[in-house]
Amino acid sequence: MKRVYVNEEWCLGCHLCEYNCAFANSGLKYMTGLKGRKLFPRIRVDGDDKITFAVSCRHCTDPICVKSCIAGAISKCDGVVRIDKNKCVGCLTCVLVCPYGALAPGEDGVMQKCELCLDNVCGAPACVAGCPNNAIVFEERSETE
Repeated sequence: MKRVYVNEEWCLGCHLCEYNCAFANSGLKYMTGLKGRKLFPRIRVDGDDKITFAVSCRHCTDPICVKSCIAGAISKCDGVVRIDKNKCVGCLTCVLVCPYGALAPGEDGVMQKCELCLDNVCGAPACVAGCPNNAIVFEERSETE
């Protein structure tokens, strides 16, 4: 299955992946609509002055977030871990158990995470398409990588 991977050595820490993600999931017609608004991207840039990297859902083979969701809002279908926003109660259990820190509350308090832009973009996820340095890629890799 194709997944989003980060090449930390190429990450500039520019946060463009966050803007592209927030825009792709906002429902807005133009990116300028994000100006002055608090962003709620499903990917985030972390790090320090020496290294920066993007953090997003890894769509685990055996995701603990699915097992721990008390509302049954998180499921895995065709290799993609997804959240049913109508079922999520915002308890934050998934945030506590995710070993990668990939989940966060959205604007409405409902949990959100990378869902590979399956509902809003054709081709590559928005973070990948918007990365100017190819630090974020969408590709198939073997389980050992």
